[in-house]
Amino acid sequence: MLKHVFLFTLAFFCAGLALSAQGLRILFIGDSITDGNWGNSDGSAVPSSARNLWDMNHIYGSGYMYLCASYYQSRYPEKQYRFFNRGISGNTLADLEKRWEEDALSLKPDVLSVLVGTNDVHYYIGSRISEPFDTTAWERRYRRLLDRAAEANPDLKIVLGTPFVAFTGPMKKSGDFARRDSLVKCLSRAVRRIASDYHAVCLPYDEMFGRLLGGEPADQDTYWIWDGIHPTPAGHRKMSELWMEKVERAGVLP
Repeated sequence: MLKHVFLFTLAFFCAGLALSAQGLRILFIGDSITDGNWGNSDGSAVPSSARNLWDMNHIYGSGYMYLCASYYQSRYPEKQYRFFNRGISGNTLADLEKRWEEDALSLKPDVLSVLVGTNDVHYYIGSRISEPFDTTAWERRYRRLLDRAAEANPDLKIVLGTPFVAFTGPMKKSGDFARRDSLVKCLSRAVRRIASDYHAVCLPYDEMFGRLLGGEPADQDTYWIWDGIHPTPAGHRKMSELWMEKVERAGVLP
């Protein structure tokens, strides 16, 4: 009898060690800026379940999320961090809500990083709706999603990026940039409020790109953001650096 108890206790202990050895689960979710063609999506809005989930050459895509994941996994292999990219091109906050169970909650993240908002404004402007954009409803929906994630994991660490837009490249041909910029700024302020209320790490990407675009190289406005929405490789590098700086300062990683 004592032998059986000992063996059961040992098995339970070893199982606990195996579980802890898996390391923190870090999820990035959002739109095309996070997507980066992960899982061989070819730039389209392919759902996560239809993407290639085993090809490690493309599992993270090619953006800031890839740079963050590759840094931590190479620098701290003993921690066995597990990263997940669940960005999908073209997604709005409502799209995230539809797939929240599958692409967020089911992955049981310890760290949840969200970047969304620019498509909400893009589609709103394109629809030519006469009613004002409902920022209050947008913020309420965002909070509900975070509430669900925090309820599933009370120890969850949250990282929120502010949306951004830039007067660069093809965006200069748009006649509605001032309106677009104003709405994106409203959503950025909402993200800051949410981050404060949820004690989340806030990533002020809008401010960061504002500084970058006001500096060098002054003669090439598409150096950091090539089309007004999507960062270049250099821009993604800066996004990853800000992510790592803020997350480490908050003690979330490493």
